[in-house]
Amino acid sequence: MALNSEQTRGGSRATATAFAALFSVVGLSLYGLPLYYDFMVRELGWSRTMVTSGNAISKLIVGPLFGFAAGWIVDRFGPRRLMMTGIVMAGGALVGLGTVSAAWTFYVFYFFNALGYVCGGPLPSQVLLSRWFDRTRGKAMGIAYLGIGVGGAIVPLLAKWMTDHLGWRGSLQALGVLIVLIAFPLAYLVREAPADADARLKGSHSSDGGESIGAILRTPAFYLLALGSMCSIAAVGGTNQHLKLYLSIDRAYSQGDAARIISLILAVSIVGRLFMGWLADRMPRKYVMLIIYLLVAGAIPLLLLEPSPSSMYLFAAIFGLGLGGEYLIIPLMAAELFGVRVLGRVMGIVLTADGVAEATAPMLIGRLRDQTGSYDTGFVTLICAAVIGAVAIALLPRDRRASPIRSPQSPVPSPSPRSA
Repeated sequence: MALNSEQTRGGSRATATAFAALFSVVGLSLYGLPLYYDFMVRELGWSRTMVTSGNAISKLIVGPLFGFAAGWIVDRFGPRRLMMTGIVMAGGALVGLGTVSAAWTFYVFYFFNALGYVCGGPLPSQVLLSRWFDRTRGKAMGIAYLGIGVGGAIVPLLAKWMTDHLGWRGSLQALGVLIVLIAFPLAYLVREAPADADARLKGSHSSDGGESIGAILRTPAFYLLALGSMCSIAAVGGTNQHLKLYLSIDRAYSQGDAARIISLILAVSIVGRLFMGWLADRMPRKYVMLIIYLLVAGAIPLLLLEPSPSSMYLFAAIFGLGLGGEYLIIPLMAAELFGVRVLGRVMGIVLTADGVAEATAPMLIGRLRDQTGSYDTGFVTLICAAVIGAVAIALLPRDRRASPIRSPQSPVPSPSPRSA
């Protein structure tokens, strides 16, 4: 479908809005908060278990309770208002976290941080772009999701600079204000959908198949995909949430050196996202997913070595490549196995399971560090999780032909361009 100039401008604005939301709510907030954990440990006397438990508990509460509600709201009222609300909550949560001195206020503001992520992050961004784009939806999603890598690469250096000038509390509050200033105006001005959105949505619904989610739940491939993604995301989340603590406290890196290493990881993740997406269009996605998971599993052992500039920069390069492809490959593999018509239902379950893994792994690693006085046990645990994830993916079939939702006599269709 050729787009007229109004649709082209509207689509560009929608892409920019999604980029800004992911840049701010995910890149600055999600990757920025762990940069302040070491200050909380030093000044407030909290344990590593404590400072990582806010992320775990808030996500375990918000995900099951509000994830489906947010989906209903975005379908009923559109993504724009939900996104604006989420952006304000995400930014306000960081402003509040910059004032905390008691545990209960820490958990309250972290709850709003998680709620801001659900309401202002990937969910409304995906719906917004899906309403504006059809054949080029994958390209638009790819551009928007670069916001996560760009924001994550910038935030360590930005947080270091602001902390030097404002202190860690002022820096955290300034970051929260910045999130709102960057993302809210674009969300306020963006249009929900093009003029022909209703007709396109009806066409999409009329072509949708009626495959039962129960049939998918009876195939081993679903559980292998869920197990593999949970284990690898647990390894990534556990590493990310503790890396600043490990570098600055356990290894006595300066704030600047730690910021440069973490920034390099997120910068390399941008390359990883582009490269793995390119690779997934040219070879079986099972093998791309296996490469990504093996990169994660192979990077973490470098943290067990005596740290040196060369080993840490090697870790940043390998881990960054894996991190870049981590979240990108899961929906692509799900579409390969089960088809794009049931992708939303499959990913709704898989992402909920992944959220539990991402929330609980950092708290487990923090407890192991508090109990043993070293990260060695925790890092070995993360390596084992990453290896289990890679083994699960290695056992997957290559495509949807192994799925029982399609009869053996049915031809295997070519993947839809929208799944790319």
